[in-house]
Amino acid sequence: VQLQASGGGLVQAGGFLRVSCAVSGDTFSRYSMAWFRQVPGKEREFVAAIRWSGGHTYYGDFVKGRFTISKDVAKNAVDLQMNSLNVEDTAVYYCAAGRPILSNLRQKAAYYYWGQGTQVTVSS
Repeated sequence: VQLQASGGGLVQAGGFLRVSCAVSGDTFSRYSMAWFRQVPGKEREFVAAIRWSGGHTYYGDFVKGRFTISKDVAKNAVDLQMNSLNVEDTAVYYCAAGRPILSNLRQKAAYYYWGQGTQVTVSS
């Protein structure tokens, strides 16, 4: 499975961005998809996930209703719409695919495949 992230960039605080992850090499619907983010010197942090079965969505506590993860089945892609961005959201955002169970869905070790990351920078 290959994951290709895109859509990062520079945005002012309070603005919005949409990052996307194109999936190829296997049946898209077999995997739960997730976004993580990482800043230098810190652990990779769970942002959001959408389960392969049922499409239920899950978010990191810091999201507070600002982000929305969704699947675009026609494009074999998963999107992360990020609104009300703040400086603390600056990071490299990574998409991931796997078959986690509910109890480890927020853990990066539960995902088999990773994209290359896309930089999101929020300026004050």
